[in-house]
Amino acid sequence: MSELNNIALKILSHGKGILAADESTGTMTKRLSAVNVQSTPENRLLFRETLFSSESMKTCIGGVILYDETIKQNSSSKKTIPELISSSGAVPGIKVDTGAKSMANSPDEKITEGLDGLGERLKDYYKLGARFTKWRGIYVISKNYPSKLSIDANANALAKYSSIVQENGMVPIVEPEVLMDGDHTAEDCLNKTSEVIKKCFEELIQHKVSLEGIILKPNMILPGASCNQKASTEEIASKTLDCLKKTMPKEVPGVAFLSGGQSEIEATKNLNAINKINDTNFNFTFSYGRALQQSALKTWAKSMKDVKSIQKVFDHRAKMNGASTEAKWDCLLYTSPSPRDRTRSRMPSSA
Repeated sequence: MSELNNIALKILSHGKGILAADESTGTMTKRLSAVNVQSTPENRLLFRETLFSSESMKTCIGGVILYDETIKQNSSSKKTIPELISSSGAVPGIKVDTGAKSMANSPDEKITEGLDGLGERLKDYYKLGARFTKWRGIYVISKNYPSKLSIDANANALAKYSSIVQENGMVPIVEPEVLMDGDHTAEDCLNKTSEVIKKCFEELIQHKVSLEGIILKPNMILPGASCNQKASTEEIASKTLDCLKKTMPKEVPGVAFLSGGQSEIEATKNLNAINKINDTNFNFTFSYGRALQQSALKTWAKSMKDVKSIQKVFDHRAKMNGASTEAKWDCLLYTSPSPRDRTRSRMPSSA
């Protein structure tokens, strides 16, 4: 078994998933502004360090995706951020794409950039402690999109990126995200996502990428945010599993789903439903950003020094998602405005 496969399996351990803390400075500024907190390097580090020091890092988080700023920072204990993450048993990772730009000859679609100089940047990130990476390709669904040009170009970029990452001793996360934006149905999403993932694996194989040493990070099969035809949890789970069974080679160790605009509860509930019917050998887990952090961020904004309360909120969300990787999560609907979740066995029923 290769070292890359060992890293991937460690990240995908049963009951664990990925904390996506790779928000760019611009994105993090928007999220902090939304809770009336000034976006400074110190504040961004303070929030992230609070999460990275939580108890659930040891039990529910197998890997953390970092942003360039964060991987170079030191914690209050003088450990580097990768050292802090590693001390919990999780694997530090790094976002390496430089963002999506409008495609030539198809300006309404995006192509992800960042291949120039990638090898040298990876050497630096490896020295800093990173052992896996992330690259995101994005696709829109409409009458004419995603075009063959977009599907082919982004798959090719994901494959080139993966090949370079593995050459540098790290596990690439392959993230082809079909966006929720639009009024497409779940069936439309199934068809387009299947086409996108199939092409990605064709390119990965052509570029001689070791499939045992990657992690796929796809969207779940969901209707567009503006679609009138809502999908049940059972339909989302069934279509998502059907898509992956038809497109993903058996050598791939597993999948870490992105939340893609779902609420915290929806992301947990849908992952749980997928694992309930999972009849494959693949590990299905999470790679969530907002769906893991949003409630903790709101709590942090109220009192940055109340570390215990902030970590309690984050730990609960992490434990709920950890339980969903093993289909042990339930949702209880109370008469109060918001649903509260619990697990069937080991977790308390508190929100």
